[in-house]
Amino acid sequence: MKKFTLFFFALIFAAGAAFAQNSDNKWAIGLGPGVDYNLENENLGILGDFYISRYLSPRFDLMLDNRMSFDEPGIDVFNTLLNLRLKLYNEDNAVQPYLFGGVGYMWDNQEAGVNFDGGLGFKFPVSDNTALFVAGSYVKGIEGMREVDGSGATVTDDHIMVTSILEFSLGKAKDEDGDGVPDRKDECPNTPPGVQVDEKGCPLDRDGDGVPDYKDECPDEPGTAALAGCPDRDGDGIADKDDDCPDVAGLAKFNGCPDSDEDGVPDPKDKCPNTPKGCPVDANGCPLDSDGDGVIDCEDNCPQEAGPASNNGCPDWVELDLSNILFDFDKSDLRPEAKAELDKLVQTLDASKEYEIVVGGHTDSIGTEAYNMGLSERRAQAVVKYLLMKGVNNAYVGSNNYGETKPVVPNDSKENRQKNRRVEFEVAKARK
Repeated sequence: MKKFTLFFFALIFAAGAAFAQNSDNKWAIGLGPGVDYNLENENLGILGDFYISRYLSPRFDLMLDNRMSFDEPGIDVFNTLLNLRLKLYNEDNAVQPYLFGGVGYMWDNQEAGVNFDGGLGFKFPVSDNTALFVAGSYVKGIEGMREVDGSGATVTDDHIMVTSILEFSLGKAKDEDGDGVPDRKDECPNTPPGVQVDEKGCPLDRDGDGVPDYKDECPDEPGTAALAGCPDRDGDGIADKDDDCPDVAGLAKFNGCPDSDEDGVPDPKDKCPNTPKGCPVDANGCPLDSDGDGVIDCEDNCPQEAGPASNNGCPDWVELDLSNILFDFDKSDLRPEAKAELDKLVQTLDASKEYEIVVGGHTDSIGTEAYNMGLSERRAQAVVKYLLMKGVNNAYVGSNNYGETKPVVPNDSKENRQKNRRVEFEVAKARK
C-alpha cells in the first residue's frame, strides 16, 4: 500500500511538465483523487486514479485506467480497466461530455478476477496543454470472501466511483509553420517563418484588404492584391504611392499622369494642353513654330518661311504688274523691247522663291479665224520659250491661245489692231 502511494505521488510530480491530450498529441496521462462508495457494505472511501489514454479519432479515446481505493482499514481494491471513451463534443467546446466503459481485472483483498465498468464524465479544457476531467462510474466487483456480521461469507462488492482527473498529454502540439498556433487550430498552416499571426494562425492584415501585412506595401490602407495591397483611387493601375496624379487616370510612363493631347508631355507639365494631335512640340508641350510667324509647324505650309495665317503660314503672293508684249503684223518674233521687258521679268522671278506665270496669245482680226488661232499660239510659245531659255522653271509657266476672239480694243484702226497683236500675262505672281 505504501509503495503504491509513493508511486502515485511520484507520477503527479512527473506529469507537471506534460500537456493535455488532443488530436495533435495522441498520448496522454491522467491522475487525480476520488471517492469510492461500496454498495455492498455502504462504506465511503478514498481512491487514487491513474490512466494512460490514446487518441483514436475525434469521437473515441482508449484508456488504460488504474484505480486503488480504501473503504475500510485493511480493505484494498485495485482495479485495472481498459475503457473506451465516447466523446460527445468537438475539441473546441468549453464543456465536453463523454461516456466510457470497458472491462478490467480487479484485485479485491485476497480475490482477483475480471470485471467491468461504465460511466459519464465531463472534460473542461484549461488551456491548450491541460484539461480537467470529472467522472462518475459504476464498477462491477468480483466475488470474494470477507467478514460479514462476524462470519465469513462470499460477497460481491460493487462500487460507485467519482474521480477528478487532471490530464496531460505526452508530447508537444504540432505546429508545422512555427507560428505558435497548433496545427489543429491553425487556419493558415503554411505561414512563412517569422510572420506575425492572429489567434487563428493567419498572417495579420491590419487594413483588412485581404493582403497580409508581410506582403502589403501599404499595410494601413486598403488596397488590391495586384498592387501589393496599395490603393489606386483613379483606377489606372498605378498605386497611389507611386502616382503623381492619384486622382486622375494616367499612364505608367508619366508616373500615373495623363497626356490629354498625346504630345508626349504630361498634363501637369504641359503649358499647351490642347495641342492638335500629331503636332511636334517643345519641352513645355507647346507646338513648334520654326519660322516664328505665329502659325504652328503642323499647320504651316511653309514652316521655314514666315507668312501670315491667312496664307497658311506662307509668304503672300505678289501680283506682278507686267506690260503686254506686242508683235508686228503676222509675226511671232519677239521685238527687242519685248526681250528687254521679259529680261526684267526673269530677274524678278529669279529673286522669288515661288512664282506662277500664264501667258495668253492674241491677234487682230485680219486673216481667217483658224490662221489667227495658230498665230496666237506661236506668239504665246515665243514668250514661253524665251523665259525657259533664261532659266525659268517650266513647271510654273503655262500658255493659252485665243486668236482674234479677245481683243482689248476694237479692230477698227491701225493703232487698235497693233494693241491686239499681243501676248498678255493672265497670271503673273511671285512670293519673295
